[in-house]
Amino acid sequence: MTEKLIDRNPDILGGTPVFSGTRVPVRILMEHLEAGDRLDDFLDDYPTVAKEQAVELLERATAQLVGDA
Repeated sequence: MTEKLIDRNPDILGGTPVFSGTRVPVRILMEHLEAGDRLDDFLDDYPTVAKEQAVELLERATAQLVGDA
């Protein structure tokens, strides 16, 4: 995915990080996963987020947390 993944705009939800092209905060995905929901459950609840966006966000987060370990 080459386009911007996350937007932070003070005019959208006060600058809360959201998936680009949506008003869905990134933290909502994390909250769903923490609650034990499947990725598909999140995507069903927030159809404006593409599966590719959610997967790329999780891959980036994993890479940043795990690094070269």
